[in-house]
Amino acid sequence: MTSPTPPEPRRPGAAALARLGHPVPGHDAADASSHRFPDGGLWRTEIPSVEGPEALAVVLKESSRLDVPIHRVSQGSGVWMLSDAEITEMVEATEAREIELCLFTGPRGTWDTGASVRTDSGGAGLRARGHDALAGCVEDAVRATELGVKCLLVADEGVLWTLHRARLEGVIPAGTTLKVSALIGPVNPASYAVYERLGADSLNVPSDLTLDHLTEIRRVSGAPMDMYVEAPDDLGGYVRMYEIAELIRRGAPLYLKFGLAKAPGIYPYGAHLRDLALDTARERVRRGRLALDLLARHGADGGMSPLGSRLPGTLHRFTPDPITPAEPAKDH
Repeated sequence: MTSPTPPEPRRPGAAALARLGHPVPGHDAADASSHRFPDGGLWRTEIPSVEGPEALAVVLKESSRLDVPIHRVSQGSGVWMLSDAEITEMVEATEAREIELCLFTGPRGTWDTGASVRTDSGGAGLRARGHDALAGCVEDAVRATELGVKCLLVADEGVLWTLHRARLEGVIPAGTTLKVSALIGPVNPASYAVYERLGADSLNVPSDLTLDHLTEIRRVSGAPMDMYVEAPDDLGGYVRMYEIAELIRRGAPLYLKFGLAKAPGIYPYGAHLRDLALDTARERVRRGRLALDLLARHGADGGMSPLGSRLPGTLHRFTPDPITPAEPAKDH
């Protein structure tokens, strides 16, 4: 679906600087993304690090109080950290508000016996090491989707490709969406296009990409992009609030993620972190309100996808080879 070119937002401080004779750069029309969500929208919203039903309840209550529209909430600790009853409660609460619920598949590098991820080089990063880790991610995906979860977070290319094939084969529902984590987010146009072809329905890019980087990506791929407009400290702590209008113009279709800098990490979440998780969940929604107010002041708050929208539209995929059933493992 095609929508009109997004309105040209007001540059921060433009009128005041013009009165002082300070030149204000204009927008280059060639930099604007031509891609849209299938509903014609330019942007959607996401509240990350919603680690369980109690945190979700806080987010929903605060979003109603502050009038913050939410398209998606995501969780970072992993499917395995939630009971069936907790997942079901989260599914029912988000469905009642037409919000997409995204849960992380695991295990991944930081919760593994491998030591290299804790070295200065980071080793293989957050990827799933070995068959058992891959199998654990698949197990999480099957369990979560059977309980009604429609979006899964992945931090490994092999897991992404496997889960994409799983939905093609009906192992998980065909309508399941797969979201690439910021922990392995692509940083150039070629890698972004590869993730799309491996099955990604939205891709979290690192928050330190420049505006030109976003334009370069949009020249090769229209797959939805996720970006922390305020990133947690372990992802850099970047705060890009005054750039949001231009991030949308360059990066559409774009999910605006309202993270929180200067806050301790909460993964994997447990009751010992309850107060922190609830306080930070509440503050993430407030940050969302501040960001939306900023967009409105700059005349750039139009173009949001309708609430309840979740699908990414038609994307480019690799074609899997025909599947040959595996032979049973032999005992030795």
